Amino acid sequence: MSEVTELPGGAAPGGGASPAPAPAAAPGYRARHTLPLRVEARRQVKRRRTYVVAAVLLLLPFVLAVAFAVGGTPGGGESGSTRINLMDTATSSGANFAAVCLFVSAGFLLVVPVALFCGDTVASEAGWSSLRYLLAAPMPRARLLLSKLVVALTFSLAAIVLLPLVGLVLGGLLYGWGPLELPTGGALTGSAAVGRLGIAVAYLFVSQLVTAGLAFWLSTRTDAALGAVGGAVGLTIIGNVLDAVTALGHWREFLPAHWQFAWVDALQPDLSWDGMAKGASVSVAYTLVLLAFAVRGFARKDIVS
Repeated sequence: MSEVTELPGGAAPGGGASPAPAPAAAPGYRARHTLPLRVEARRQVKRRRTYVVAAVLLLLPFVLAVAFAVGGTPGGGESGSTRINLMDTATSSGANFAAVCLFVSAGFLLVVPVALFCGDTVASEAGWSSLRYLLAAPMPRARLLLSKLVVALTFSLAAIVLLPLVGLVLGGLLYGWGPLELPTGGALTGSAAVGRLGIAVAYLFVSQLVTAGLAFWLSTRTDAALGAVGGAVGLTIIGNVLDAVTALGHWREFLPAHWQFAWVDALQPDLSWDGMAKGASVSVAYTLVLLAFAVRGFARKDIVS
């Protein structure tokens, strides 16, 4: 078999040019070492909006405690009925107060920090004109998205955990460390109550993944962080409105908002997983699609800012 010899000047026999050699990577360069999670986390911790979110979530339990102190002890449900509302047990114990903090914030308040952390993460870099410099480091686009997403979800989880944790401590100091009184009757004591609250928090995080995925996708599509955050919050609100339209019938079960309070099933004498399993499957399915859109679109996007 004859060997093909390269002609001077990089020309190959037959007149065609030989392919140019790939540029060598800089000594010590490793793509997986670019933008470590600790570096991204440190950058996000220093952001002012992180402190604002933390302050709001820290203050909410105190606001609720003041409201209960001014308005008096919550009612005892319908007259002559053994079934009580979750709000009626708010001042029964620290565990009940923590559950009420989740109940009043799950519909909207917890949506905001999730949308803020996930929607601001990529769009803010574009708004600061630093995104192209990060990619010119060089940094693989998939690596950048992964680091941004992991840190954003970690901060979102921290925000969701912070609220009931503060509520539990404050409620315990104000109302005692008694058992968790269940809305349908009965009570849970000690580790059982903490475990049920942990299940509720875990489900709330999973249910908020749709908002996180939507905000993250919008963050890769725009240079305006406020647009990504506002778009995610607005579409979440639209989902809540559609869920309130009873004429949609069983079609509402395909809306993530339909299952946002399924975590209340964890506060039953017999733990029920049906609603939370359905809600989690709907949330994860939407999230995977939205993240796929984000990765695909960002991989082809012309970064000019």
